[in-house]
Amino acid sequence: MASSSSTCKNNNRKLGAHASVTCILDAASALSLLLIVYLLSIVTNSSNGDAYAQQYNVPPQPANHSSLQKTYNNITNNNILSDAGTATTKVKPDRVTLILGVETTNQTAKAALSTNSATMNKVLNVLLSAGVKQNETSTSAFSISPNYNYSQGRNIITGFTVSNSIQIESSKINDTARWIDTAISSGGATSINSIGFTLSDKKLQEIKNGLIKQAINNARSKADIAASALGLKVLGIKSMYINEFEQPPTPPQPFLQKQSLATPAGANGTPIISGQQDVSVSVSTDWLMK
Repeated sequence: MASSSSTCKNNNRKLGAHASVTCILDAASALSLLLIVYLLSIVTNSSNGDAYAQQYNVPPQPANHSSLQKTYNNITNNNILSDAGTATTKVKPDRVTLILGVETTNQTAKAALSTNSATMNKVLNVLLSAGVKQNETSTSAFSISPNYNYSQGRNIITGFTVSNSIQIESSKINDTARWIDTAISSGGATSINSIGFTLSDKKLQEIKNGLIKQAINNARSKADIAASALGLKVLGIKSMYINEFEQPPTPPQPFLQKQSLATPAGANGTPIISGQQDVSVSVSTDWLMK
């Protein structure tokens, strides 16, 4: 700036008033240029400062951030122990399935069928009189088949056999022996095909519901023992699955030479007993330990 001012003074002496005006304009231009540069530097510095702040600004943290972090650390630092618990009980069945039949043979199919139908109707009538309900009975099997004589190298039909079986499903287990005696002695039934004992859906579910808690307690007891042996402690459960085992019905059984459910010792009734069935529930568990 000093050099420019000195030059203007020399020029003023040489060129007069016109040169003075020119020098004033040059000085004003220089000042304007310096002002613009200064303003730009302010804007640039301000902009850079904002960018720097945004780059290093930490986003606001939730109010419970420390609590969430502590919970996460507890979960990730825990050990997992997997085990299973079981509970089993023996239960007396509350339903019976009895299949009995009538088999007749005659020289013609018509005659065999007629005799069989008459006998089976009599069996049904005496059973209904003995307390079997109509909706507890159904046809189990029915067949008509020829009988052959294979002597002398020929197949000769000698007659026909008709078989008709009915099934009784009832909750009156204690009446089973009496129904068998009545069907054979008074009705004319010729066969007792099978006797099976089962649990009703309602009773089975009630038993399972009671076993679930026992199975869970069994699993927890095992987990506590294992954790103690490892120098750890069970904090709680992570996951659990309940496994229910359906018990197969009691297989068909012959008459047992034991005391009947329906008759006292020494009586002449047919001895039938239901026995007991096993019902089990198990749980698969994952425990948190620390």
